[in-house]
Amino acid sequence: MALELYRIDDRLIHGQVVVGWGQPLDVQFLVLVDDEVAASEWEQELYRMGVPPEMEVFFESVASAVGRLPEFQADARIGILLTGDIDTMRRLVTESGRIRAINLGGVHHKPGRIQRLRYIFLSREEEKVLQALAAEGIAVSAQDVPAARPLPLEDVLNGEGNR
Repeated sequence: MALELYRIDDRLIHGQVVVGWGQPLDVQFLVLVDDEVAASEWEQELYRMGVPPEMEVFFESVASAVGRLPEFQADARIGILLTGDIDTMRRLVTESGRIRAINLGGVHHKPGRIQRLRYIFLSREEEKVLQALAAEGIAVSAQDVPAARPLPLEDVLNGEGNR
C-alpha cells in the first residue's frame, strides 16, 4: 500500500485529486508538500475543506517531508503525495532519494511556458529539470486521470499526447 502516487499539480488538493484519483485508488491520506502552505494554518484549513472527513491530510515542508517520507511510505493505508510545482518535487526527490516515479498531473499556463499537453505547460528550465530526473532513473509521466494512458516524458516533450 503506502504512497501510490507522487503527483505534481499546481492546484494541489482539488476534485480531480480527491475524487478522480482518490476514489479509484481508495486513497486514505494525502501528503501536501509546500513550504508556504505548511507554514500557514488558514491555507491548510482551506485545503482541508476540499477533503472528505475520512481522508487524512498532512501538510509538510520539503524538509519535514524528507524526514517523514519513510513513515508515509510504510503506512498501511494508500496515499498520494502532492507538490504544486516541479522544483518542489525535484527537491523532494533529490533530498530524499526515495521517490522512483513522478506523475505530471496539472502544470498550467504561465508566461514562458509552452503547451505540451492540454494540461501540461512547461518552461525550458522545467523541461531540463524533468529530463535530469529521468536521466537519474526517475520514471516521469503525465496522466491527468487514472483511466487515461500514462505518457512517458519523452512523449510529453514531443507533444505526442496532442495528436
